Amino acid sequence: MIHMNPKIVGLGTTFLLLLIFGAVVVAPRYTNPESDRVSDTYRPRTDLEEKGRALYISYGCQYCHTQYIRTIDWDLGADRIAQAGDYARDTSPQLGSNRIGPDLSQEGGEHTDDWHFAHFRNPRWTRPESIMPSFSYLAPEERKAMTAYVQSLGGRSADGRVERQWHWRRQAIAAYQAGVDENIRWLHSKVPDGWLRVPNPYPITDASFKRGEVIYQRHCLGCHGPVGDGQGPAVAEIYPPPLNFTTLKRHGIAGGATGGMLYYQIMNGITGTAMPYFKRELESEKIWDVSNYVARQFIGIVDANQEPKGIDAAFEPVEKK
Repeated sequence: MIHMNPKIVGLGTTFLLLLIFGAVVVAPRYTNPESDRVSDTYRPRTDLEEKGRALYISYGCQYCHTQYIRTIDWDLGADRIAQAGDYARDTSPQLGSNRIGPDLSQEGGEHTDDWHFAHFRNPRWTRPESIMPSFSYLAPEERKAMTAYVQSLGGRSADGRVERQWHWRRQAIAAYQAGVDENIRWLHSKVPDGWLRVPNPYPITDASFKRGEVIYQRHCLGCHGPVGDGQGPAVAEIYPPPLNFTTLKRHGIAGGATGGMLYYQIMNGITGTAMPYFKRELESEKIWDVSNYVARQFIGIVDANQEPKGIDAAFEPVEKK
């Protein structure tokens, strides 16, 4: 008969933990044929990316940001489920445990470099309601390294997205430097013609206008500014700078309707600029509401609830005959 005492309990607990470690960690490492096989998106990191990774780990970013997409995460907009080969030769994988912040496993190319520079300096500049701490104390070369690491997440797939960002960024910069008229013409030329002929289907009511205002404050104010002039705090890091909405009234709107144009650009973003897409965060009505808010508050050209329109939505107020 074994008499329990602290020594026996300690030895037993240690043995049990070692057994669990062997079954969960060691055995799969040597019995899984996929453990050393790289995925089709894997590539080695550059020296600058490795420096950024070291900073990422030292600042504890992995405690809030996971780099692991599960099948149950598809509803969050993930385009790729994580594979073992994504983390080949990656010591240690930054899988993360809490999902307080967005998943970063495929973050590379989702935003431009300058968006990340602004985000690291003050996350509220790009995400007004972000709870991420400011990294304004980073030296410029450290922010560059951190950005390089984040832009590498996703491997070869991320490289393609980053290359696409730079392709359009060069065109966006050229259009901006050519003057206001050319910049507006270029921006609107990238909106499909069908969208340019679609007015905002929802009328502006007191409630919808306030909804649009709140959405603008939560998502747009940091770049476009409180008065829509493109002079939000993030402008210090972003080039070309955010669009000044008031110029649309003075210089005209190429194509016609404001509703469809604004909806398309809010939904899909403007690749190559710091304007991100919001189709994974804002459902349709919210995009229409903030479009109406911007159109009335800053542009002064409103096409809400005009023809051509279909059947009114059930929640819309009944128009008096």
